[in-house]
Amino acid sequence: MDSIKCGLLPGESPPVVRRLNEPLRAWLERRLRMPVELVIGRNYVATGEALRRGALDFAYLGPVTYILQSRAAPLEAFARPTHGGSTGPTFKAAVIVPRESRARTLADLAGGEIALGDLASTSGSWVPRHMLLAAGLMPDKDYTRRHVGAHDAVVDAVARCQSAAGGVSLTVFRRLLAEGFPAVGAVRVLAESPPIPEYMWTFRAGLPAALRDEIRAAFHSLAEPEPLAAFAATAFIPAVDPDVDRVRHWMEELLEARLFSGNAPAASPPEPARAVA
Repeated sequence: MDSIKCGLLPGESPPVVRRLNEPLRAWLERRLRMPVELVIGRNYVATGEALRRGALDFAYLGPVTYILQSRAAPLEAFARPTHGGSTGPTFKAAVIVPRESRARTLADLAGGEIALGDLASTSGSWVPRHMLLAAGLMPDKDYTRRHVGAHDAVVDAVARCQSAAGGVSLTVFRRLLAEGFPAVGAVRVLAESPPIPEYMWTFRAGLPAALRDEIRAAFHSLAEPEPLAAFAATAFIPAVDPDVDRVRHWMEELLEARLFSGNAPAASPPEPARAVA
């Protein structure tokens, strides 16, 4: 192999994703003594399918993307970030509203438009919709969805009052707040999700065993703060398929609710109407 191709989801604009992951790429390149290339998909489905087809060697997949793609190929999860303390290897989604919104509960969003991220995003789409379902709002019946792509695009849409609310990763939202992203000041968090199993670094099928072992060992031994900073992580720990069973259950509940409401789901989410900027 001339180089190792590492796949990333476009959770934010590609330049931001590349900047955040550059310290990890450089560290892996030194550790593995091979060139490491970051490949950012045009959307979540594109990254997942590239891994499934073997165009990537490993990729950082959210639980929903991993679940959908592993149905069609024997992918192998091998590492996930942990944040220490009570959080451990989990993160949260949040539903945000304009700062001046009158909404005080999720139920107050009935009849409105909700800005969401990529169709296959765990914290930007599936979990916020499950939160709304738990509040009694049936998907695609009691509110209207508008998928705008990345998490920062959701924040921007809500800040401009183009949507009544939006679903985002709470981790990304807090980083945008810390970095002074202009739109963050115009929104507030309405509700937080239960803990979500973390993203998983995942091997493609057929990657040579020796290389898998080297990459796995590199992640599990990583202790340098700079490569870990993009993940707000204290370390990477082993990951296995059952780690995301909680998300599988939430997905099943959402699909059942859509069937009950007369909105039959597709077997897997279609690609977004527009690419991430």
